[in-house]
Amino acid sequence: MTTLTPENLATLAAQGIELPSWAFGNSGTRFRVFATPGTPRDPYEKIADAAQVGAYTALVPSVALHIPWDRVDDFAALRTYAEDLGVSLGTINSNTFQDEDYKFGALTHHDDRIRRKAIDHHLECIDIMDATGSRDLKIWLAEGSNYPGQNDMRARQDRLADSLRVIYDRLTGDQRLVLEYKFFEPSFYHTDVPDWGTSYTQVAALGDRAMVCLDTGHHAPGTNIEFIVMQLLRLGKLGSFDFNSRFYADDDLIVGAADPFQLFRILLEVIRGGGLNNPDVAFMLDQCHNIEDKIPGQIRSVLNVQEMTARALLVDREALSAAQDAGDVLAANGVLMDAFYTDVRPALAAWRESRGLPADPLAAYLASGYPQRIAAERVGGTQAGWGA
Repeated sequence: MTTLTPENLATLAAQGIELPSWAFGNSGTRFRVFATPGTPRDPYEKIADAAQVGAYTALVPSVALHIPWDRVDDFAALRTYAEDLGVSLGTINSNTFQDEDYKFGALTHHDDRIRRKAIDHHLECIDIMDATGSRDLKIWLAEGSNYPGQNDMRARQDRLADSLRVIYDRLTGDQRLVLEYKFFEPSFYHTDVPDWGTSYTQVAALGDRAMVCLDTGHHAPGTNIEFIVMQLLRLGKLGSFDFNSRFYADDDLIVGAADPFQLFRILLEVIRGGGLNNPDVAFMLDQCHNIEDKIPGQIRSVLNVQEMTARALLVDREALSAAQDAGDVLAANGVLMDAFYTDVRPALAAWRESRGLPADPLAAYLASGYPQRIAAERVGGTQAGWGA
């Protein structure tokens, strides 16, 4: 069995992966949203489900909220509830893509009234951050155009910069603005924040507390995502990850499902660039479980991230550097492949047991009775996201 060193295990013990509240609610495609027994009926039940993932994996320090999906009357009470379950409230995600006013844009809209409405929504999110103790405001914008000539693209960038400035200036303390990018959808001709360069340009103009969010499913096919990870770490602007997996577009599948080697390569660059267990680089999942059960899907994802982190930690850095310096292409690649093909699962299972955790967290959860209990208790749950 592969041996993970005490240093490796200490690194893994410090790892934390934030879960998204919306991953626990009903989700689906543009054709249908499929119901799942035990779906949460409110943000409290979403947090309770996220805490289950943490209880079996010890990998979940926090839960991200989405506004207005997770709006409650008393966010201080929600914070206390979460902390009593052993998790904190993490990233606050804004939503400017489900309002009729935002059909042609929100923070980029040419109408001052609509743009002000979108800005005020983000200021409300910061008020929520004040109550929850959250550090990060994450902004993803479903904005752009479908046809050439439909909009003045430069004017939209100028309006975006102005809107972000107002939002950024409202932040206090260690609060951060994290700007996500996505190369297409729902607009098809141009997207206002389509790539890491655009996001970087906008946040660099704002200041030190504005960062880029990298969603692993938000790139064109064939994109070298680990290169982007390296570059943003090098520039000190990688604020957070949204981990998921994709085959074609923004599929939001279980992490590592489509390309485990890509996940390994990304984590290799994270370690190389000092991003692992770095408080300035938040690890988060962003998934929509359309046909699989929600809690098991989240357990599988966080374990996949942990497993690939363990493999990346096994890379022989000295041998890799020596091969690179010698120009030995095959030897350098071989060092990576040796680590990637190492089966760390038995070692991780034994390590979990030594910490009082189940060797197989997924099996332990399924045998716990929790799935049956919530299916019986929660009737009519639809919480979490699209169309909610």
